[in-house]
Amino acid sequence: MSTRQLPGSGSLVLGRDEDAGLCVPDSSVSRRHAVLHLGPPLRIEDLGSSNGTRVRTRHSSAATERLIDVGKGAPARSGAVELSPGDVIYLGAARVILRQKDGERGARKDVIVKDDAMRAVYELAERVAKGPINILLLGETGAGKEVLAESIHRASPRAGRPLLRLSCVALSESLLESELFGHERGAFTGAVRAKPGLLETAEGGTVFLDEIGELPPSIQAKLLRVIEERKVMRVGGLTPTKIDVRFISATHRNLEAEVSRGAFRQDLYFRLNGVTLTIPPLRERPGEVAALAQLFAERTAKELFPSEASAAAVPLPPPALAALQRHSWPGNIRELRNVVERAVILANGAPIGPEHLLLSPLADPTRPSHEPSLPVHPSPAPASVAAPPNANVNAKGVPDGAKGALDGAGASPTRLRDTMEAHERERIVQALEQCMGNQTRAAALLGISRRTLVERIRVYGLPRPRKA
Repeated sequence: MSTRQLPGSGSLVLGRDEDAGLCVPDSSVSRRHAVLHLGPPLRIEDLGSSNGTRVRTRHSSAATERLIDVGKGAPARSGAVELSPGDVIYLGAARVILRQKDGERGARKDVIVKDDAMRAVYELAERVAKGPINILLLGETGAGKEVLAESIHRASPRAGRPLLRLSCVALSESLLESELFGHERGAFTGAVRAKPGLLETAEGGTVFLDEIGELPPSIQAKLLRVIEERKVMRVGGLTPTKIDVRFISATHRNLEAEVSRGAFRQDLYFRLNGVTLTIPPLRERPGEVAALAQLFAERTAKELFPSEASAAAVPLPPPALAALQRHSWPGNIRELRNVVERAVILANGAPIGPEHLLLSPLADPTRPSHEPSLPVHPSPAPASVAAPPNANVNAKGVPDGAKGALDGAGASPTRLRDTMEAHERERIVQALEQCMGNQTRAAALLGISRRTLVERIRVYGLPRPRKA
């Protein structure tokens, strides 16, 4: 495997041709296969290659990996895909991995550890990160398991290699098998070319398996074999491929209870449970609420109002902080982020008040106060507010239908709540349509629990969907 440092600007052609800016000597790669536009932002565009260009990428707040066909169904110059460090580019059967230089890696700025129990967890995590042992992370949904996994990867000797994040609940069993282990050409209908699995692309790095307790039994058996033999057998393949990866798993379930009732393999549990780290819920870490809220407020303001110099200085007055401190946060950090993002949008540049948080259980007796609200904007587009189809959006990314509620402090809490609930209902409908009625996948797409989604369906009077 060779390494090449990218220039600071311009473009770089990738292909089999010796004159290409980055020569990839593989028979599946066209002579001039694709071009990297160095930006910023960094983008890749397919140049009409024979075997196509794909990107395995991940949005900043999404839990699942995504495979994107570059330029599929689009003419040249219009099918460019934006890239970020950690993305994997597939040129035919060859792959190119984007990495940051060692000097650019560092601790995440949104990791806030002030509670004594959390300090103990992170200190233990830093110690075990140095070794090869597998790690199991336990904690409620939204407590910060993925952030801890990323911190472990950064503190490990594998920090310069890929970190693969995969949600075991977001993919169907058949798709999960194909994505994890890959497949050979002709292994099934539609397998027109061989595709390496995600485990192969993480060679030398770390694999983070979120919601490992949801893994289907058939995949559990195959994953156990991979961990024991350190080899991957592609679907339809005859020869296994050696891999060198470290597994970090996470779940909100009690795996010992799942083993007792036969839903999870005991041998796989022992393999994954080299070290167990339990993350306390946010309600047991009240000292971190204010710092996290301020961080989320500043980040949201920068995304929504990038041209305004005061975007980073979002006021969180004492009444708002007191309301945040009183809340029990059943959705943990994820719920806190959603609430603060929504409050920044509703305040529209003004100081955030308790009326912008919409936390009071008295505001809506039909809505259970122990459940988190949906985020205002979907994860794939953090710089704007999601709008229903055909809605007009103004220059600041705010749907016109919500403009009256965002005009300032004159909007009443009732109007704000009605506007946000209409938007939330539309997002639920869209998610269910996108997931063909599968409530588990729709909940994962929305960033909430399935129980929360079922309750929202009841509150909004939506028909219970059936799987297509």
